[in-house]
Amino acid sequence: RQALGSHAAMTQESLRCSSARNRGGVQRVEGKLRASVEKGDYYEAHQMYRTLFFRYMSQAKHAEARELMYNGALLFFSYNQQNSAADLSMLVLEVLEKSETKVEDDILESLAKLFGQMDQNSPERVAFVSRALKWSTGGSGKLGHPKLHQLLAVTLWKEQNYSESRYHFLHSSDGEGCAQMLVEYSASRGFRSEVDMFVAQAVLQFLCLKNKNSASVVFSTYTEKHPSIEKGPPFVQPLLNFIWFLLLAVDGGKLTVFTVLCEQYQPSLKRDPMYNEYLDRIGQLFFGVPPKQSPSYGGLLGNLLNSLMGSGEDDDGAEEAQEDSSPIELD
Repeated sequence: RQALGSHAAMTQESLRCSSARNRGGVQRVEGKLRASVEKGDYYEAHQMYRTLFFRYMSQAKHAEARELMYNGALLFFSYNQQNSAADLSMLVLEVLEKSETKVEDDILESLAKLFGQMDQNSPERVAFVSRALKWSTGGSGKLGHPKLHQLLAVTLWKEQNYSESRYHFLHSSDGEGCAQMLVEYSASRGFRSEVDMFVAQAVLQFLCLKNKNSASVVFSTYTEKHPSIEKGPPFVQPLLNFIWFLLLAVDGGKLTVFTVLCEQYQPSLKRDPMYNEYLDRIGQLFFGVPPKQSPSYGGLLGNLLNSLMGSGEDDDGAEEAQEDSSPIELD
């Protein structure tokens, strides 16, 4: 046993030494590449990064490859070499995919940092996001890791890209951040008469995504922090009272309460034709209402809405998958 223990200690020691050697090697290489970039030899440096990437990958040195590409991307961004930086950012994702790296917060934060540096209108940014989200859920059909969505949402909020930020907040678990962004969105871009609609849509969509907790948090935070909303409940705006009652009804799960509520507030619910679509879905999810036989949207639009919802994403069998196929628009 003693011999085994000392053997294990020696193995650990040799691993430590080899990783320190590798680290030293990476640092030397990075020094040369940095000098190239600082001299303005961008093309040459970019090609060198790519060559080293493939060399490291063929030797299964995944951690080194990822670190080198990540630092290289940030370096190119700092010299405003968007194309080279975006290319190396994609190689960071390639390492993550091929090495089957586990999802951890620090990796998600590094991906969000690369995203934040990319040109806001570049096609590379769109490609990077969709690939990063796919990796973050193990390449499954689900819609991406909630933490990554949250980090992307905050970045887009800082850029004042409120509608994109809103989409990512919906797929996160950050109801509070979402509410604060919506207060700013409503105050800077919305009409005063629509302050209630900003939060109503978010609550209904969170409920459609079965995220009851974020639905409650987004409502309480928004109504508390919005300068144009007087303290409630009850509220001056009927739509806010409806949402307040709806959240209570969802907790109770009584179909009669839900039905009466929707009937009583029809005038408010007619303000946006999507509200009743959302409520049909909420009726199915929380009150046991059977799904309609034919979705109101067919063809191309129906498929688009299904893809936004990630239809059939649960593992609760065919019945659940069938329920999940009712289309909901989340723009």
